[in-house]
Amino acid sequence: MQRQIRGFTLIEMMVTVAIVGILTAVAVPAYSNYVTRARVTEAFTTLGTFQPFAEQYWSNKRTFADIAAPAATPNFTYAVSNRTNATWTLTATGKEKMTGLVYTIDQSGTRATTSVTGFTGWLTKTDCWVDRKGGLCTQ
Repeated sequence: MQRQIRGFTLIEMMVTVAIVGILTAVAVPAYSNYVTRARVTEAFTTLGTFQPFAEQYWSNKRTFADIAAPAATPNFTYAVSNRTNATWTLTATGKEKMTGLVYTIDQSGTRATTSVTGFTGWLTKTDCWVDRKGGLCTQ
């Protein structure tokens, strides 16, 4: 008894390619959003740890006038503005793939998302740091 060897038909191959295409169309954007959300935590961590650092700095020097910004990270640069004896504002500005995102925190702990340029579906907020589409915030 001889066994006949059969391969895949063109229809079977096209169905497989279509299924892979559909899965890819769903998975790639979801993964991209996940990666973006992971990258913004870098800014949130730096901004959040700056506030207690600034309070310690003020208790030692009694001024914020010469406080320095944290070092840049792979996805964000940081700058301190509005520096006086009693006030400061730290701004995280996105770079590379995070360009267009700008987050701030001030001496009162007020968190804001001031720019989301280039991030479709994201919203600016004056009371929190937005970390995903729809204007949802981390806190």
